[in-house]
Amino acid sequence: MPDTLFLSDEDLAAMGFDTQDVITALEDTLNKNAAGTLWTAPKSAVVPGDGRYMMSTLSAADNPGVMVVKAVTVSPENSKRGLDTINGAIMVFDSTTGLLRCVMGANWVTGIRTAGLSAVVAKRLANPQSKVIAFVGCGVQARSHLTAFKDMFPLTDLRASGRGQANLDALCDMGRGMGMTATACATPQEALEGADIVVTSITATFDGAPFLDANWLKPGAFAAVTDLGKPWMQDRLSALSTVVIDDREQELSSPQRMVPYDLVTADLAEVIGGKVPVRFDPDRCSAFIFRGMAAGDFAVAAMAYRKAAGQGN
Repeated sequence: MPDTLFLSDEDLAAMGFDTQDVITALEDTLNKNAAGTLWTAPKSAVVPGDGRYMMSTLSAADNPGVMVVKAVTVSPENSKRGLDTINGAIMVFDSTTGLLRCVMGANWVTGIRTAGLSAVVAKRLANPQSKVIAFVGCGVQARSHLTAFKDMFPLTDLRASGRGQANLDALCDMGRGMGMTATACATPQEALEGADIVVTSITATFDGAPFLDANWLKPGAFAAVTDLGKPWMQDRLSALSTVVIDDREQELSSPQRMVPYDLVTADLAEVIGGKVPVRFDPDRCSAFIFRGMAAGDFAVAAMAYRKAAGQGN
């Protein structure tokens, strides 16, 4: 039996994938999914209580010939223990023999996958000349999105709003290190108004009253909403002219909708396959609102495994 690879999050981050690598892998995988050559199970979750929960995704293909299982846990009290709130692992199996080929950290894959999915939609809906990017929530997802969007757009100004001072400072410092002007905003409204691109990534355990108003977005703005839309006022989302979600089937089977379903323009498969063309409109706002999907985890995990195993990107 071949040795099983182990790839930590640090190992994965050092592999040198850029945003275009991730976009290509995601679009190829989503096309496989639409063609029926990638098999996925609906995202599942277990909620023990006290804000803790565990999520898993399951996917398989014969080209590349791997099966991918991802499990991620959220433990809100970990911050008091000096530990990351989100942790997880991914197992990669040979799709023919079922043998375990690789175990890798899930945090890097989740961050890159999420920002990559946003990038797939942003390259179609965001202003190609976007200069100002705003963040509400300044943690791992914010940093992943900043890296991806700085690769894609001529960003010059960063605005940030968040409750954790350490994360807010780290995100602003990251932007300054990229040559951008970075401002810590007193309110989310201050961050959003006038921004070309908005990213919201409020912690998954957020259960407070929605506080973001889509009417604050300027015409032509694009929002990447990674937090199930929880911090957005549902009755104001009609200000969005184009709303893309990750997967219609997954959304329809979920007990709580991210967005009123009549506002949904398309899902990722429809956009990438050209079934529902979408494009930047300088007079209208747009958004990608998503909960994550097995195909995204598969794309990034398989890409990393194949490179580590010497099979190419």
